[in-house]
Amino acid sequence: MSSASPKIDPELLKIIVCPLTRSPLRLEGEELVATVGGLRYPIREGIPVLLVDEATLPQGVASLDEFKRKFAEQIPK
Repeated sequence: MSSASPKIDPELLKIIVCPLTRSPLRLEGEELVATVGGLRYPIREGIPVLLVDEATLPQGVASLDEFKRKFAEQIPK
């Protein structure tokens, strides 16, 4: 196991967004974190897995439905 953070092309990081909130993502350890809502997307073998079903919910949010209700104003229709 490597303790190094995964390498994500900085140019890619500038253009990819959270598929749910459409907010920018920032690299935190081995995950990409949405700036709106804080959904955490894993990076596997250097590849961002930008699937909402694979995202880790922020602390205090029990389900994806709860997340969607909580951040409804910030999620594009």
